[in-house]
Amino acid sequence: MTDDMSGFYRDDGSRIDPKQVPKPDLCETCRRDGLNKEEEILCILTRGDQEGEKNFKCAAYESKSA
Repeated sequence: MTDDMSGFYRDDGSRIDPKQVPKPDLCETCRRDGLNKEEEILCILTRGDQEGEKNFKCAAYESKSA
């Protein structure tokens, strides 16, 4: 039996399933969306941290139209 500790975790130790974290509308308009794996990791962690909150905020947001 293998104890798999890889992946993403919240501060409380619960695991974040990247496929289950909703993508806010703001992300769809960000030029970083789908840019590369390193950026995607940061995006998943940011979205996971704010999951369920009313207002989503991202300090790394850059508009595709800018």
